[in-house]
Amino acid sequence: MTSRPTVLITGASTGIGAVYAERFAQRGHNLVLVARDQARLQTLATRLQDAFEVSIEVLQADLTQLSDLAIVEARLREDASIGILINNAGAAQSGQFIEQSTDSVAHLVALNTTALVRLASAVAPRLAKAGSGAIINIGSVVGLAPEFGMSVYGATKAFVLFLSQGLSLELSPQGVYVQAVLPAATRTEIWDRAGIDINTLSDVMEVDDLVDAALVGFDRREPVTIPPLQEGERWDALQTARQGLLSQIRQSTVAQRYLTQA
Repeated sequence: MTSRPTVLITGASTGIGAVYAERFAQRGHNLVLVARDQARLQTLATRLQDAFEVSIEVLQADLTQLSDLAIVEARLREDASIGILINNAGAAQSGQFIEQSTDSVAHLVALNTTALVRLASAVAPRLAKAGSGAIINIGSVVGLAPEFGMSVYGATKAFVLFLSQGLSLELSPQGVYVQAVLPAATRTEIWDRAGIDINTLSDVMEVDDLVDAALVGFDRREPVTIPPLQEGERWDALQTARQGLLSQIRQSTVAQRYLTQA
């Protein structure tokens, strides 16, 4: 029987990451759980090991610190048993752009984009060489909607979507599956950490529902999974419109509307 690949999950101590850990442990996968909170990670690891008899390793790391990030990168490069990376670690931030400090903005970008792309970069060559594996990147529907007013957070999630789609085109022919998961408001601790009272929000999705839906998309090998999108055809229409727009771009010719009369 072919052994199941080990799954490395970032932001695994709580919320979406913790539920992913439980679901993959239920499926019989060994896990490497990454987060800052050692105690929470260990408590989760012990519970899942007892329940599902899988091997679980805890790796404490702050992914905004390059020294910690390098340790996780090395593990992804060198551990051939790791066949699935779940880039879940992330943060949000409340307030308007002009109210946010430069340092807080840089911290958000470092965690939501830099860490994610470095970890993907660390594991992708090995998976491509092996001809198998998967990378799951947790984005957000906010990345589709500047109207929501979370400019930096939304920009980082737009990056996650674009990166995932690009990697999917590059890596799927080599046997590596890349999935972008786009939640809407989901009941996790990210809101408290961002200074947002989740009780002021309506129609919040439960985290178990979000992950279970995302795993349906995973099993179907969807490139983009949007659990709260009620009509999947809307996403298909958006992609068709985007490709139609691209067909109208002429690299060497200025559009007529920008030509001035002498």
